[in-house]
Amino acid sequence: EISILCVSLSIFHQLPKTESLFRISNNEAPPNRSRRRFAMDNPIQEILEKQLLTVAKAMEDKLDEEIASLEKPDEDDLEVLRERRLQQMKKMAEKRKRWMSHGHGEYTEIPSEKDFFAAVKASERVVCHFYRENWPCKVMDKHLGILAKQHIETRFVKIQAEKSPFLAERLKIVVLPTLALIKNTKVDDYVVGFNELGGKGDFSTEDLEERLARAQVIHYEGESSHKPKSTTQTKRSVRQSARSDSDSE
Repeated sequence: EISILCVSLSIFHQLPKTESLFRISNNEAPPNRSRRRFAMDNPIQEILEKQLLTVAKAMEDKLDEEIASLEKPDEDDLEVLRERRLQQMKKMAEKRKRWMSHGHGEYTEIPSEKDFFAAVKASERVVCHFYRENWPCKVMDKHLGILAKQHIETRFVKIQAEKSPFLAERLKIVVLPTLALIKNTKVDDYVVGFNELGGKGDFSTEDLEERLARAQVIHYEGESSHKPKSTTQTKRSVRQSARSDSDSE
């Protein structure tokens, strides 16, 4: 799918430019909402250290359970378990190193459509925010910046929709903000506007985290991720109700 889009992109840019697909909402930003940028204070290194400690603790607990399950563990049994744990930790460290080299752990902007395809090919899971400079998209930016640091297994990026007409047309992006949830180079699901997040901009980071977890684009073992949710939203849904805080066609 991504390869086909790459070929189509080169053809698309040879065509005459068309008018923008997006319209600014009349009530783009509530008067009492702040438009300031939300600072991301927690250093990535601190997040990584905490995650490594969590993984190590989980491995320790698993090892203890395996040892307890053995009636009379001898030295050979214990050595096998220790070696298995060591290999698991090495693999996890290698994964994290590879993720970080591909831009995981940060919420970054993709400058062009070609860079979008490169990012999608380099990472197994990608959350891409199609945005414009307005209040709803800034709300989404705040939450995605937090989640990018908490879920380094997934690449979090954003791309300006009006400067990406080919992608917007092919992926049918007409409501902003829209998140394209990509797994193995294919767009698997969408989060369109705020409808699935309560319909307003006051949703929490945890609300968005749960939604991404249900799409299996992030790893999340929180209790709330198991709560039953409505699944009336279908894939490639691209319109938003008139009462939600988002831009639409």
